[in-house]
Amino acid sequence: MKNIWKKSRKYVLVLGIFFSSFLAYALADNYFEISKNLDIFASLFRELNIYYVDETDPNKLMKKGIDAMLESLDPYTNYIPESDIEDYRFMTTGQYGGIGAQVRQKGDYVVISEPYKGFPADKAGLIAGDVILEIDGKTTKGKKTDEISKALKGQAKTEVKLLIRREGEKNDMLKTVMRDEIKIKSVPYYGVIGDNFGYIKLTSFTEEASKEVKEAMIDLKEKHNIKGLMIDLRGNPGGLLNESVNIVNILIQKGQEVVSTRGKVKEWDKSYKAVYPAVDTELPVVVLVNSGSASASEIVSGSLQDLDRAVIIGQRTFGKGLVQTTRPLSYNSQLKVTTAKYYVPSGRCIQALDYSHRNEDGSVGHIPDSLITAFKTVKSKRTVFDGGGILPDVKIPRMTPSSIAQTLITKLLIFDFATQYKLKHETIPPAKDFKLTDSDFNDLLAFLADKEYDYTTPSDNKLEELQKAATKDKSFSDIKPEFDALKIKMTHNKKADLQKNKDEIIRLTQEEIVSRYYYQVGRIEASFVNDPEVKKGLEVLGNHDLLTSILAGTYKDPEVVKDTLK
Repeated sequence: MKNIWKKSRKYVLVLGIFFSSFLAYALADNYFEISKNLDIFASLFRELNIYYVDETDPNKLMKKGIDAMLESLDPYTNYIPESDIEDYRFMTTGQYGGIGAQVRQKGDYVVISEPYKGFPADKAGLIAGDVILEIDGKTTKGKKTDEISKALKGQAKTEVKLLIRREGEKNDMLKTVMRDEIKIKSVPYYGVIGDNFGYIKLTSFTEEASKEVKEAMIDLKEKHNIKGLMIDLRGNPGGLLNESVNIVNILIQKGQEVVSTRGKVKEWDKSYKAVYPAVDTELPVVVLVNSGSASASEIVSGSLQDLDRAVIIGQRTFGKGLVQTTRPLSYNSQLKVTTAKYYVPSGRCIQALDYSHRNEDGSVGHIPDSLITAFKTVKSKRTVFDGGGILPDVKIPRMTPSSIAQTLITKLLIFDFATQYKLKHETIPPAKDFKLTDSDFNDLLAFLADKEYDYTTPSDNKLEELQKAATKDKSFSDIKPEFDALKIKMTHNKKADLQKNKDEIIRLTQEEIVSRYYYQVGRIEASFVNDPEVKKGLEVLGNHDLLTSILAGTYKDPEVVKDTLK
């Protein structure tokens, strides 16, 4: 028996030495390949810049080479040169030095589209609609939005002089704006809606996002004694992982797992749990999501769904289940590299299986059923799926703007009408109560009467496809008379389309006008009236039996049942 044990130990030792040697050889071989290819690249780069027939820009060549290399991996592994570090800092902290205003292109110039209340642009008297003609004496004509945005940013306590043109003013105006440290809140709005339910709008997961959510929730509970809570994550692209963990922590018991991460470097694998006492573990909660809800938004919605703590309402989320880590590089540059995937409590990863094929709205493309795996929620054992994004418990069809409404927005015609409306009306009722009258709508029609805003409808696109197909197979001449007659019949009538889409156009115009008086807060409040996800959220919060049945897994939403990961 002892001899057998000795022989076994010897074999184990031999096998251990073999595998250790193999691993060391593999690592050495890998490092050799890295070293060899770096040497090849360096010599190629040197020879190219010395001998190429025309002058080269080494910085541009290197940036292009790096970007192409990283694009072959995934969409989120990026090189951040020193010149872009300030923009990256804003993405993670929500903080930058500047004037505190959104800008957008309008013809040859850029206009102020929305000043942030209480920040330098607002304090200096800049308003939405102001056209920026010069910055510090230099013309802005022909400059793009990103160029103007960079010129407006700078160190706090430095001045920038803006020559602006304002609707209704005869002469151009010179405004001196003192830049400041701008901190954009992750929670731009919270309040009470419906029958005493709390609402928190969360737009990002920058530093202190969880603190803002916690403070908002405590305020809603203490001052209003809310009966339920709605968290709006629609359009939230994500941000810091730890902030998403801390936000879930507000609603679940200490010690519960929120998310785990796993990658190639096993030492970095980690489980993130709730480490603080919860604010409330019993309050009914709904979370609103859409195809723009990504990354940290999906951790929050997916974790609360898996823990049977909240009802998820809206559309399938984006499907980004990858964790990025920043690594310092030479000359103050950085590499943002994907190091792991994250998994919500049921064990599923919400990362889309295919990066390249997505729907027009950015949502996950079709995934074959054979690639989808079913998982169970922690408490109620409801069935949930991986394959890409979080599928809501209650699905609301995505609202698609009409062709004419999209055109009025992109051509800034609703924006310009709101600018004129503000000049004619010193005040308006509170944002929640403001309504455009029929007389106001007629004024909008009169404003649009001499404006150019042609647009293409889905039917127009189908007709064009038919013509191309018929021309390709040489049958178009046979159907041309009928085709021309159909085209004339289907040609859109702008006046008719304005009337047909009156309610939608009025809603969009009301929100734009309200923002001129009550800023971003007013725009959010004005949107509640015609928001289908908010209405459904209030319905679920107000119906205890419905909310309980969803979380227990006995309710089957027809829209979710027929969803096939489109």
